[in-house]
Amino acid sequence: MTATILEFVIVLAAILLGARQGGLAIGYWGGLGLVLLAVIFGVTPTAPPVDVMLIIMAVCMSAAAMDAAGGLEFLVRIAARIIRSNPKYVSIIAPLVGFFLTFFSGTGNLIFAIHPVIYEVAYSAGVRPERPMASATVAAQIGITACPISAATAALLGLFAAYGHAEVTLSSILMVTFPACLIGVLAGSFIYMFWGKELKDDPEYQRRLKAGLVEPPEAISDQPLPKGAKLSVGIFLLGVFLIVLTGFFPELRTIHGKPVSMSLVIEMVMLAGAALMVAFCHVNLDVASKSPTLRAGVVSVGAIFGIAWLADSFIGANKGFFMELAGDLAAQAPWLFAFVLFFMSALLTSQGATTRAIMPLGLTLGIPVPLMIAMFPAVNGLFFLPITGPALSAVSFDRSGTTKIGKYILNHSFQIPGIVMVVVSVVVAMLLTQLGL
Repeated sequence: MTATILEFVIVLAAILLGARQGGLAIGYWGGLGLVLLAVIFGVTPTAPPVDVMLIIMAVCMSAAAMDAAGGLEFLVRIAARIIRSNPKYVSIIAPLVGFFLTFFSGTGNLIFAIHPVIYEVAYSAGVRPERPMASATVAAQIGITACPISAATAALLGLFAAYGHAEVTLSSILMVTFPACLIGVLAGSFIYMFWGKELKDDPEYQRRLKAGLVEPPEAISDQPLPKGAKLSVGIFLLGVFLIVLTGFFPELRTIHGKPVSMSLVIEMVMLAGAALMVAFCHVNLDVASKSPTLRAGVVSVGAIFGIAWLADSFIGANKGFFMELAGDLAAQAPWLFAFVLFFMSALLTSQGATTRAIMPLGLTLGIPVPLMIAMFPAVNGLFFLPITGPALSAVSFDRSGTTKIGKYILNHSFQIPGIVMVVVSVVVAMLLTQLGL
């Protein structure tokens, strides 16, 4: 038991050091932690989560090609048009747009591009910008667990297969998580729609206004789109549609009588789509290789490579200990595992890394598969600590000062909508699984 506790201290230290430094550091510290476990305690490293890493790279490579072709700009303009359609309800419309951008693209990073639009619409309509800015930022992350091509969804699907639950398909997951997460986003957005003082009554806004610190919203570019922009979006979305189709109808993944895993389908379709964009959409490959989407993908891969591999090896080496320590608790109150997923995701700042690193513990403890699916949205706890890029971006774009990080760190603008969205998503997902969906 002493050795297990010391091993856990190393794992926790690697997570905390990596989370503190951010980015690739999470992967670096995870790798060092694994070396220490292997050399000092004789832990045999498990296989690294290659499929999850390759899915992230395939999706990000395809998204980078679409970005270089102007496709992401086209999507942002569509999103901006939707958000501007009814300024009065921007606090509901903006989070829905953020959610569906993630659902279609597989990444929550597109929210960066629509932050200026959300602020412009809210400020011009006299709506407190904090409401749509914070809600949309969290909603974009909630969309990860409802997305068919996200690394987190692929990781969960792969884990079920690895633990002998091949009966769980992409449709099994999405039929629960998509409606649950969508309802969660609506609930959180509606509640936060009435949060805080009206913009004209906010003292911080008035102080900034008198000091001349609040500038008019910047004009959104309306330059002509590159020729291949719309086609690149069509190709990307066609790929998403094919992936969803093969997920709902597994027989479509049988090639010459041999079944193909969903992980391979996602990887093949995304890479093939990128190739078609290069062939027909005038993709500048140099621009694609420097795309922020691709860079974010590399950071995600690094994080999962190190920390998820470390956690997986630790759990694999101590299965007996966990069964003895938490087996009864998992049988009597398995829903408590959702709290573990939530707080670990806040530290790891990645749904994919949390899924791959922590979900195996739940499967090891024998938590029922339907409940594991229902608790999947709990990995969206990234907002809990306001240290992620999207959160910092929302704060910086809101020049009215209403979107903020509080004096005590945890009392920030994203806390209320985030907690409501995650809690409602998990509760609704549990109800749906009880109905047999």
